[in-house]
Amino acid sequence: DNPKLTIQISGHTDNVGKDADNLVLSQGRAKAVTNYLVSKGIDAKRLSSKGFGATKPVTKNDTEEGKAQNRRTELNVLSN
Repeated sequence: DNPKLTIQISGHTDNVGKDADNLVLSQGRAKAVTNYLVSKGIDAKRLSSKGFGATKPVTKNDTEEGKAQNRRTELNVLSN
């Protein structure tokens, strides 16, 4: 509905495991969402993806619930 809208898909992980592995996992998570949106007809030029690993938690990683909240993807509008 809004062909000028561009979005960055950000992937995140909890802090379990090696930092390098979490970065790769978060990049794959973001890319999977990007690929899904492209498969639904969104122009790939309007999307970018980036993995952040465990560097941007939304809550503490000291409980299973906290870890689950940190394993996520976010969509951020870059331009409209």
